[in-house]
Amino acid sequence: MTIRRVEVKNVNHPGSVKLVDADMYVAMKRAFLAVLAASAPGLTLAEIHERLSAQLPQNLYPGGAKAGWWAKTVQLDLEARGIIKRVKGSPLRLYRA
Repeated sequence: MTIRRVEVKNVNHPGSVKLVDADMYVAMKRAFLAVLAASAPGLTLAEIHERLSAQLPQNLYPGGAKAGWWAKTVQLDLEARGIIKRVKGSPLRLYRA
């Protein structure tokens, strides 16, 4: 069985592309966008992480396993693609572009 891969970008490293498991990426991307606010001021990372577990499929993320790493990977990719944006200030807040 071949694992499908998808390219992810990183807003902090322009031009850098990594290949990751497509199923894990797509599930986290759907969950991330489902919980993210549609406009500024958006949600903090803590608020996003708090809401993600209810959206994630248990067959891929049993008990939220590895959700933190995947959430960060998806966040940085979506920022690099201009799908989500940061609000300046602290704590970091994100919203859909």
